[in-house]
Formats: sequence, structure tokens, C-alpha cells
Amino acid sequence: MEKLLHYVWKHKILPLKALMTTDGRDLEIIDPGLHNSNAGPDFFNAKIRIGKTVWAGNVEIHLKSSDWYQHGHHLDPAYNNTILHVAKTVNCDVKNSDDKDVPQLQLDIPAQLAIHYQELQSTEDYPRCHKMIPELEKMKIHGWMDSLLIERLAERSQKVLSRVKETNGDWEQAAFVTLCRNFGFGLNGDTFENWAKLIPLYAVNKHRDNLVQIEAIFLGLAGLIEECDKQKSNDEIAYLKQEFAYLSRKFSLPDPIDSKLWKYLRTHPQNFPHTRILQIASLYQSGKAQFSSLIEAEDFETLQKALQVKGTSANSRNLLIINTVVPLLYAYGTNHNERIFQERAIRLLEEIPAENNYILRQWKACGLDVKTAADSQALIQLKKEYCDRLDCLRCRFGYEYLKR
Repeated sequence: MEKLLHYVWKHKILPLKALMTTDGRDLEIIDPGLHNSNAGPDFFNAKIRIGKTVWAGNVEIHLKSSDWYQHGHHLDPAYNNTILHVAKTVNCDVKNSDDKDVPQLQLDIPAQLAIHYQELQSTEDYPRCHKMIPELEKMKIHGWMDSLLIERLAERSQKVLSRVKETNGDWEQAAFVTLCRNFGFGLNGDTFENWAKLIPLYAVNKHRDNLVQIEAIFLGLAGLIEECDKQKSNDEIAYLKQEFAYLSRKFSLPDPIDSKLWKYLRTHPQNFPHTRILQIASLYQSGKAQFSSLIEAEDFETLQKALQVKGTSANSRNLLIINTVVPLLYAYGTNHNERIFQERAIRLLEEIPAENNYILRQWKACGLDVKTAADSQALIQLKKEYCDRLDCLRCRFGYEYLKR
């Protein structure tokens, strides 16, 4: 409930009467300040008027004023610039570490707001705020969706930038690892990423004209040559083993990953790890999966053709574009301060049809218009970062529900 009290202060949901400090002085909130989610006072740079004096500084909020002492703020000089202590229940005076009194405001949580908040926190329905979604203005919906999309792109591009940093600025290697991770399609994503980090692309590039040798390196380091018995003859498997042994000595290749890490449970044959690895080998040998090829493609259709390899469906290629190419473009644009790449990433999402999964079907049932991957990515971000965390107080849909 303390978070809800923060919400009341932040949005100035105040009683219809004059505000007064606990010692009887008139109080006006000019600016509630900037909400701080890290250590330190709850709101920075607030501006209030107490009596005839205007104060600028920090505001601290607790359910009970005695929490000031429980949290040790009376001993912490970081709280000496607190110009107001707000509490739902004022049960004592408070002083800072300089032994000076801190003005206090007793602030209630409106009963209707508390009821709506409890509804959102306790319901098992999803989306929790579905009752009021049809009532929302389209402009408000689009505004929040646009913000969620940028938030998701920023998060996903940060993962790409982390891989670039791990590889000492090698965008080619980072792009390869990102692509391979997404060939895991969720179930084997972590294992594909760890496997891709073992692949020495400098060695692979020396045998770019020989698909069998690329397959030997890829499958060998995955510990999956034996698993190809459905796609390869015994002679071909024997030859792959022979080539892997030769290339291992030539390039001092690392030890393969443990083949037990690959998951097959409830997986269709087209999604078996060794099948996907053969597809990656074919893509890499063709040059179509290189970093430069991926980020220079101007449109969705070009990328669909570039990623086309035997055994991949149009839908799986859509997912590879959404989860690989779009974050790469956005990350590159962010890193080099070139908006053209960020804008191309967003444009690609607007060209791709929305994914079809249970999250999106539930939002559609509420009346939301979900047509493109830009819409679906925004709603996936909403579910994962807000709904699943019960963080309705930071959500604009939650705000609309609470203020009804």
C-alpha cells in the first residue's frame, strides 16, 4: 500500500479540502517532484509552499511516520534535504540527522482508489484491466503502445550491445550469436547461444566454399554429428566426423558442448537442434546471414528471401526477423547514433503481421486492434514487464482503471 501512497502523491490525487501540515500550517503542492526508484528519498526536486515560504527539495513517504526511524533516516545525512514527510498515519514527530524537525503531511488513500487497486492486484483475469479497455480513447492506446514498443526495442538492443562488448566490438560475431540463439525458438535458446559462442568464425570463413566442412565444425562443436542419421547416410556421417577431427587439430577448436544440454521434449522434427544447425550452416555458407547483409536489407520481403533455407517456414522467418534483425538494427543505430537504423527497425515491425499467440489473443478479446508485429511486441512487453509483475501503478492502462 506504500506504493499506492506514492501513486497518490505523484498524481496529486488529493482530498477536496485545504492541505495542512500536522503542526497546522497551510500546505500547497506546487510540484510533487521526480519519483526515485533507487536508494534515497522517494521524490527528488519537489516544490511545495508551507505557510508563505516556498521550499524546494526532497519528499519521503511512509505508511506510518514511525517508519522514518525504523528505516534509519534520522541517522542518514542523505535525508537532511527532506522538505516534507508524507504518511498515511502520523504517529510521531520526525527529525533528521541534524536534529531538525521535518514537516509532515497526513495523506489518505481515497477509498475508491484502494478498491480499484485491490481489484487489479487480486483478480485472476487477464488482462486485469479488461473491463475498461473498450472505453479507452484510441489516442491514449496508441500513445502507450508506442512507448511500450520503444521500451522493448531498447531492452532487446541492450542484449545485442552486451554481446558486442563481450566480443570486443565484433558486430559480426554478436550478430551470429543473436541469430543462433533465435534459431532455438525459445526451448533451446540458451544452449544455442552458448554453442554459437564456441564457433570461431575466422576458421569457418577459411572454408566458406565448403558446406560440408562448415557443417562438420557446427555439428561437431554441438556434439550432434551422430544425431543426423535421418538426414545423412552412414558414409556422410563418417566423413563429417573425419572432417571435424581434422579441423579441430588445424584450428585448435574448443571442446564440444555436452549434447545432453539439447532439449527434444515435445519438439517437432523440424525443430530438432541438429536440423536447425544444418540450416544455420547453409545460411552462413551462402553469406545471407552476415551482419552487413542483415542490416542493409531495406524491407521485410528482402529479409524473408535472405533467410529462406530448406525447412524454415514463413512464420519462423518472421520470428527471426523480429527477434534478430530488428534488435540488431536498433542496437547499431543506438551505438552509432544513427536514427536511420532505429527507424528501419520500427518500419520492419510495422510491415510484419502480428504474431499469433495466447497473449495477443487475450488482448484482442478485450477489443484492442493487433495487426502488426509492432503491436504484438508492445503487448508482449506490457505483459512481461507490467502485468506479470502486478506493476499496474506504472501502467497507463492501470492508471485509467484506477482513476475511474
